[in-house]
Amino acid sequence: MNTLSNFRRHTSRREALMTMSSGIGWLAFSALAQAKSGIAAKAPHSPARAKRVIFLTMRGGPSHVDLFDYKPELMARDGKTASLGRDSSGAKLFGPVHPMQQCGQSGQWMTTLYPKLAQHADDLCIINSMNTDLPNHAQAFGQMHTGSFQFVRPSIGAWTLYGLGTENENLPGFITLNPPADNGGAQNYGSAFLPAICQGTRIGGSQLPDLYAALLNKDVAPGPPMKNITPAVSREMQRAQLDLIRGLNERKMERDGVHPQIEGAIESFELAFRMQSEVPEVLDLRGEPESVLKLYGIGQGKDQFARQCLLARRMAEAGVRFIEIASPVQWDHHNRLREQLATCCTATDQPIAALLTDLKARGLLKDTLVVWAGEFGRTPYAQSGDGRDHNHKGYSIWMAGGGVKGGLTYGATDEVGHKAVLDPMHIHDWHATILHLLGLDHTRLTFNHGGRNFRLTNVSGTVAKGILA
Repeated sequence: MNTLSNFRRHTSRREALMTMSSGIGWLAFSALAQAKSGIAAKAPHSPARAKRVIFLTMRGGPSHVDLFDYKPELMARDGKTASLGRDSSGAKLFGPVHPMQQCGQSGQWMTTLYPKLAQHADDLCIINSMNTDLPNHAQAFGQMHTGSFQFVRPSIGAWTLYGLGTENENLPGFITLNPPADNGGAQNYGSAFLPAICQGTRIGGSQLPDLYAALLNKDVAPGPPMKNITPAVSREMQRAQLDLIRGLNERKMERDGVHPQIEGAIESFELAFRMQSEVPEVLDLRGEPESVLKLYGIGQGKDQFARQCLLARRMAEAGVRFIEIASPVQWDHHNRLREQLATCCTATDQPIAALLTDLKARGLLKDTLVVWAGEFGRTPYAQSGDGRDHNHKGYSIWMAGGGVKGGLTYGATDEVGHKAVLDPMHIHDWHATILHLLGLDHTRLTFNHGGRNFRLTNVSGTVAKGILA
C-alpha cells in the first residue's frame, strides 16, 4: 500500500475518531486518551502540602558561608591555617567576603547582597546541613536531579509527573527553562526508564537570545511579538498527519508487543498538537501589567532570568506540575569571589524575590514549593587567594511555600562551615522530603525496570519532618 493510500485510509480513520469523539464530547475523549497515556492527574499517597514545584537551579555551587551560613568563628580565624584534615592541605581560612545580617522577625542570617530576598526571610526555610556524595560538578549536578551520580536515572521532575500526573492536558507537566547543556545535559530532566511522556520539555537554551525563551521545534518563534503565529499547515491537516503517524506506530506496536519508545513518541506527538493552543498564550508576557513587569525587573537591562521567573509563575497558574529554571550565571567561584558573588546575587535577587511576592499575592505560595539550590557549596578556606574550592560535605539551600516552615534555619555545619554536623540532610533525604510535601511516599513511588523496583531515593532517604509547617 503506497503512502497516499495510507494517508487516505488514516484520514478516514481520523474522521471516524472525530465522529466518535463528537458523540461522547471532545473533552471526555481527550480525557480518555490522557488517562491511557499515564499522565492524567492522580491521587497522591497522602494529603499533599504542595501541588507543584518551582526549582531554581543555581549551577556551579554557591558559597554557603558567604550567603546563608553565618560563622563568627570563621571570621575570627580569617587568614589562619585550616585544620580540617586532608581537605585543607594547609590552606588559609577565608571569612565571608561581604557582610551578613539578620533578617525578618525570625532573624535569619543572610548576605547583604540579597536585599530583596531578605524581605522574604520569614518565608524561607534555610537548610544549612545539606551534603552530597562527590565534589565534582557533573556528578553532583546529576545526583541533585536524579539521586544518582553513577547511572542514568529519572529526574525528580519526571518522578513527580509519574507520581501525580498533570493538571493541564494542553501543557507539559514538567518544563525546564533554558537548561544548561553541560553537566549531564538532558539527563538532568530526562525520564530514563520511566514513560517518555514524563521527561521534561525544554523551552529555550543557551543558544537563544538572552531576552527570549522559545519552544523549540514548535510554532513559537523567539522575539517579542508573539502574533501572526500560523502553522505551516492547517490544524485539520496536522490532525490527519498525526493520525497517519499514530496508525503506523500502533501497527508496529501490535507486531512488536510492548514498545515504550513508540508509546512515548505517540504521546509526545499528541501533546505537541494540543500545546499549540495554549503554549503561545502562556509564553506571551505582553498581557502582564506594567507593575508586574517592573516588580520582576523586566525591561531594566538583561532580564532573561526575570522573564523566566515570571514565566514560571504563569506556568504554575496554568497547571504545570514541575518547573525548573537555570540561573543565568555560574556560581563556580574559584577566584575573584568578592566581585563574582556580587554579580550572581544582583542577577538573581530581584527576580526571585518578585516570584515569591507574586505567588504570595495570588495565593499560590501556600501550595507551590519553591526551591533554591546548587549542586554543592564552597570551602571555608581560600583557593587562589580570593576564591573557594568545591565542598560537598556541608552547604546551604532554601525552600519556601508548599508546606515548609518559614523563618526556620534547619541543621548546621561545624564552626567554620566545612561539614554538616547537626541534622545533616543528604540528597536522598532532601528528595524524600520534597516528595513527601507533594503527598508522595518515596518508598512507594517505584518503577519496575530490569526486574528491580527503582525509586528516586535508591535504598535510603528520610523525610525531614522538622521543616514541615
